[in-house]
Amino acid sequence: MSGELSGIGFGYRPRAPYATDPAKSRGRFYDEPESPTRTPFQRDRDRIIHSTAFRRLKHKTQVFIAHEGDHYRTRLTHSIEVAQIARALARALCCDEDLAEAVALVHDFGHTPFGHTGEDALNDRMAEWGGFDHNAQALRVVTRLESRYAEFEGLNLSWETLEGLVKHNGPLTNREGNGLKGPLPQAIADFNELYDLELWRFAGVEAQCAAIADDIAYNAHDIDDGLRSGLLTLPMLTKVPLTAGILQKLHERYPRLDAVRTGHELVRRQITMMVEDVIGTAQARIAELAPQGVEDIHDAGRAMVVFSEAMAEGERTLKAFLYRNLYRNPTVMEERAKAEQVVRELFDAYMADPRQMPEGWREGLDRAAMRIRARSVADFLAGMTDTYALKEHGRLFDHTPDLG
Repeated sequence: MSGELSGIGFGYRPRAPYATDPAKSRGRFYDEPESPTRTPFQRDRDRIIHSTAFRRLKHKTQVFIAHEGDHYRTRLTHSIEVAQIARALARALCCDEDLAEAVALVHDFGHTPFGHTGEDALNDRMAEWGGFDHNAQALRVVTRLESRYAEFEGLNLSWETLEGLVKHNGPLTNREGNGLKGPLPQAIADFNELYDLELWRFAGVEAQCAAIADDIAYNAHDIDDGLRSGLLTLPMLTKVPLTAGILQKLHERYPRLDAVRTGHELVRRQITMMVEDVIGTAQARIAELAPQGVEDIHDAGRAMVVFSEAMAEGERTLKAFLYRNLYRNPTVMEERAKAEQVVRELFDAYMADPRQMPEGWREGLDRAAMRIRARSVADFLAGMTDTYALKEHGRLFDHTPDLG
């Protein structure tokens, strides 16, 4: 098929020898006929976009609670921004843009309402039953929880997209199967028994593009949202080496530019600077490795798509600044405490009486083992939007915290 379609725009176009080739995809867990007009990775991207989990991202917190303002990022807008950067990186490296985009769009599917706050609260409540990990939850969503197709549960994504989802931040185990950062989340371990994702190897260049695009996007866009909220100011950012240099050039060239436009220029120039740094660094690493195929990328022993040492140091300093002044700001922490209360109390209420959950979730849970009940409650809670979680809390409790 790939030869027949190669010249007419169906995605089977020339790539670098180390790129992931859709014509050589390892297939899907459930066999399906190939599409006559789309590559496997284009098909994955389309399935992700049309999923319920993708739509729910529009009301899930990035940093600021979704209803605090219409212009703040949500998980949905963040994912779209990550996908745009991932495609740009993959294009520059002559890799498969559609696979990079698919991994970028699906990477946050496992996030709870209220961002990392909700994840921390749910992980705490699930400690007795294996904890909660948003990456493992994303795998559960696309392999089990999405119910859209007549012949299988989940989205039945290709092996390469699942590999990119699970390993976009690097290998999870050593060759012996031992977790590199503690015990392997059970959902990943269980699925890997059925469908080997080679957890000890690096994912392809496309997934690596999606991973670093995530860093580039939130580093820049959290600054944008922080400035909009008033928790960050331009004078504060002149104390951070990475942003200070950009601001100095802006002030020299546009001395009368207003603060709002200065902030926007800062963000877009920071993204450009980071993207160009990654492209140059990745090209140098790939040239040094001289990979003849994607297998060489898997076995390289290190990531190819990374920041230079200088940029990595600047990015670490910027992250530390954002943690001190934005993510751990007393105003944000106050909202976090309220959000944690909502998630904890919802979990406890559903565990005490699963009949409080809607039809399709509660059946049989009153007789199920506690670990099964807990995981089902976690699945239900993790899928909630911020707005639905608050609505459910209002239904079950006399007083619901006022967030935002």
